[in-house]
Amino acid sequence: MSQLAAFAAELKQEADSTRKMLAKVPFDQKDWKPHEKSMTLGKLATHVAETGRWVAHALQNDGIDFAQPLDRATPQSTEELVAIFEKHYQSGIAALETASEAELGKNWVVRAGEKIYMEIPKAAAIRGWALSHMIHHRGQLSVYLRLLSVPVPGMYGPSADETM
Repeated sequence: MSQLAAFAAELKQEADSTRKMLAKVPFDQKDWKPHEKSMTLGKLATHVAETGRWVAHALQNDGIDFAQPLDRATPQSTEELVAIFEKHYQSGIAALETASEAELGKNWVVRAGEKIYMEIPKAAAIRGWALSHMIHHRGQLSVYLRLLSVPVPGMYGPSADETM
């Protein structure tokens, strides 16, 4: 199996868990946050929904420059949140299906103008910046849901709210 195919398989599997988690977000509580330093529920959920775009971005660009404005989504409902995720997930799968393995070895740079924060191969950007990033923030989102007494869907098997 190629590395691109492996990334696509992993993205598909993680997308199922992410989709279930996002579908549980109570958008009427989007401004809630567990701590003053935490993101709001709405901002965190939107961030999770948008992480799928980093797969395509890493393959189709040489990096990201935080000195440039980012196009951020502003969903107004749980349904819009899930639709944002689906759009970015589909673009990630399409990018993985059309890229060449050689593209994975090219460098990807995270910067803010002239300041470089990291320079890594695109394969590492997909693994860390996209997939692990999505999984990390999805885990945070599961804690937010638990604190709000929203039943948490299982990610790698049933959760405490589900039966086998």
